[in-house]
Amino acid sequence: MVPALLVGSVAIASVIRSKSDVRQDLAPTIMEELPPDAEESSPRTRQSSIAEVLQLADQALASMDESLQDYTARFIKQDRSESGALNERSEMDVKIQTRHRNETNDAPIRIYLKFHAPEATAGREVIWGKDLYEGKMAVHEVTVLLNWKILWLDPNGMLAMAGQRYPIYEIGITGLVEKLIERGKKDLDNPDVTVTITRDYEFDGRNCELIKATRSKPGGGEDDFSLAEIVYDPERLLITSYRSFGWPDPDSPDGQLPLVESYEYRDLQTNVGLTDTDFDVTNEAYTFP
Repeated sequence: MVPALLVGSVAIASVIRSKSDVRQDLAPTIMEELPPDAEESSPRTRQSSIAEVLQLADQALASMDESLQDYTARFIKQDRSESGALNERSEMDVKIQTRHRNETNDAPIRIYLKFHAPEATAGREVIWGKDLYEGKMAVHEVTVLLNWKILWLDPNGMLAMAGQRYPIYEIGITGLVEKLIERGKKDLDNPDVTVTITRDYEFDGRNCELIKATRSKPGGGEDDFSLAEIVYDPERLLITSYRSFGWPDPDSPDGQLPLVESYEYRDLQTNVGLTDTDFDVTNEAYTFP
């Protein structure tokens, strides 16, 4: 049986709801956390605005347009499918050639993924390129039944999108920044949204800034949130993580916020010189049949 596929900002099948799944709905502890009451007591935290966040995002996008050719990273994601079920936490190695690698910033995007978690998908490999394989995703499963062949999937098709929030071509830090800009513009003049920025925030061993946007009351719409957290690397002008949370269940005794989506790019190495071979199913370093 073909597992629910995949990817992009993307990945993996909806999980059956149980008591353990409910615990997964609560805020994960993937990222380094500030000490209790740090925001209230530390001068590292200051008030900001959606306008400033948009300015930082615009700077990040301009910097990528100027210089980001490609990158590799360990991508960690967890989000909800369209059905509202929280997918299992996924972890994968990514190689990406960006659209920024030509003068007009419209080069064909190319993506390679190697899954490590959850266990059911460990070993899965995926290649997709806008200019490769007639736009199909090359998928290699390591299960006994499917190990012997390559699955060629429409990235927008039912199999590829089953349980997924976004298609594969929206994966990556460029798409993340563009989506944040799109969402931020909707709240630019919203008095119900407050923003803080905390400097000297450690993320993946780097000195970053933690941006928190808090909504005082539900705003409606599919992108609604009660809290959004963005990790910004001011040295590299990159946004490397985004998490958002919904509204607590009024019947929940602890009032914890349910996770909506979480995307992290760790071990990020930029402009490493990826070539056509990195996106070729015949690459001997890969396990495609």
